[in-house]
Amino acid sequence: MGRVTVPRRVLRLRGGVPSHRPDTLAAEEPMEIRVGGRALTVTMRTPGSDFDLAAGFLVSEGVLHAADHLAGIRYCAGATADGGNTYNVVDVALAAGVPTPDASLERNFYTTSSCGLCGKASLDAVRTTAPWSVAGDGLRVTPGLLSALPDRLRAAQRVFDSTGGLHAAGLFDAAGRLLCLREDVGRHNAVDKVVGHALREGLLPARGTVLMVSGRASFELVQKAVMAGIPMLAAVSAPSSLAVDLAEESGLTLVGFLRGDSMNVYTRTDRIDTARPDAQAGAQAPAARRAGPDGPA
Repeated sequence: MGRVTVPRRVLRLRGGVPSHRPDTLAAEEPMEIRVGGRALTVTMRTPGSDFDLAAGFLVSEGVLHAADHLAGIRYCAGATADGGNTYNVVDVALAAGVPTPDASLERNFYTTSSCGLCGKASLDAVRTTAPWSVAGDGLRVTPGLLSALPDRLRAAQRVFDSTGGLHAAGLFDAAGRLLCLREDVGRHNAVDKVVGHALREGLLPARGTVLMVSGRASFELVQKAVMAGIPMLAAVSAPSSLAVDLAEESGLTLVGFLRGDSMNVYTRTDRIDTARPDAQAGAQAPAARRAGPDGPA
């Protein structure tokens, strides 16, 4: 199976002094997603949790809504000359009665690890109608609980320490417990892997949860949260203007620049309970369990 990390020898310069040393890189390989044997898209991803990635991608595109919509996922033979399996092609089987993806979803070029929406004709094409609304979700959390999430996300990342090159996405419940964490070179892939895990575990819609991401909050990530029924998205960096517009339109709470006890809440501020004391929320909320490739250990 594909490797998560790749060793590489580098020339290191420190204060002008050269030295040769080994380095560890985050792996990036293409993965083709097929549905019913028909090629749908190719994404550049870090190998691992590939079935979650495929399922989450199809949730984001409005193809899958529940675990029983999915009949199965398998690896197909890869592209090696001798017919060996590269584990870079997955085929998704839909349950009987689930409509196959619209032909407009088929991408004529690959999806890069930094932009999962490339190839869409317009913004209208990505405003997929979600099967449920997050606007009425009763989630409420304290600022102290939110402040603890970036450190819990970082503590659960297994590969970042060795590479420094992976994004992370984590799904937390209202008490701050880590339900699932995934890493990938692409922000959107990490989120798709989390959403796919939630789908396969029968957790969608993921009501009463917070999706925490290690980078910025893009329009695409807001869309993925809404499609999964997640009422709150928190990011350590900035949101885009379109992300804020979509969050406001959808009734999702969008938090950006979440660093220490500082944060900006852009939409649905009523879900942030500023009246409750934060001392206990920050100090005594359940610690995150280290999450492995298939969820918390």
